[in-house]
Amino acid sequence: MFKKKVLIISSEVIPYLPQTDKSINSFKIPKQINEAGGQTRIFMPRYGVINERRHQLHEVIRLSGMNLVINDEDMPLIIKVASIPKERMQVYFIDNEEYFKRKGLLRDIKGKLFKDNDERMIFFTKGVIETVKKLNWAPDIIHLHGWFTSLFPLYMKTYFRDEPIFNSSKIVTSIYPKDFENNLSKKLKSKIEFDEIPSDLIANLSSPTYESLIEIAVKNSDGVVISSENLGKKIDEIIELCNKPILKFDEIKNEENSYVNFYNSHII
Repeated sequence: MFKKKVLIISSEVIPYLPQTDKSINSFKIPKQINEAGGQTRIFMPRYGVINERRHQLHEVIRLSGMNLVINDEDMPLIIKVASIPKERMQVYFIDNEEYFKRKGLLRDIKGKLFKDNDERMIFFTKGVIETVKKLNWAPDIIHLHGWFTSLFPLYMKTYFRDEPIFNSSKIVTSIYPKDFENNLSKKLKSKIEFDEIPSDLIANLSSPTYESLIEIAVKNSDGVVISSENLGKKIDEIIELCNKPILKFDEIKNEENSYVNFYNSHII
């Protein structure tokens, strides 16, 4: 991994949010990469629950100020940055008052998914990629964590396919246990089609379930990480049929440098 660049994109990262498998991995993996001589940058949403003063977030003026078009509406992009104490890890936060100022992450106080999670996903996807372009930081690997990041591989292979900075980038998706039932907004498909992404590539998003989001992510990724023992039958079938390099959960548990070895042996 010496001097290789790995972009970590996650819906959760410690120490900014409570410990979950997702937030722990989103810290542990870049730490492992840095120790192996690689370079990392981490991106996550700037949820309203994150204490900016405590974690010393500050806005990066040269990166902020862009408007992203989401379903024919201009939405301002704000970029904030912080460093994880005692680690050589920089975290970039994608912010927008309408999408991320609220106190909940992906659910309201009643535990229901926010109705605009579809637009929040598209905004986060475009915001990260546009910011990486401005940074002129060409990643060798883009490693995704959580269903909220599941549109990245699709947009990378379609909407952003002509961006030279990503010409050599490989995409790895970590899959976690199902954490919502029912669907996201059924308007998700039409909002993606607004970006001139062909309808036949997103046919399964007519019903945007957890499984269909994972399926679209896996289909457009270059490698898959199984981040739990129990993902469910449908997800197991998607992985089994994907014909992509797979890092299994047992390997993660039993091999100290499993992620770095997986990158080196199967992705780069």
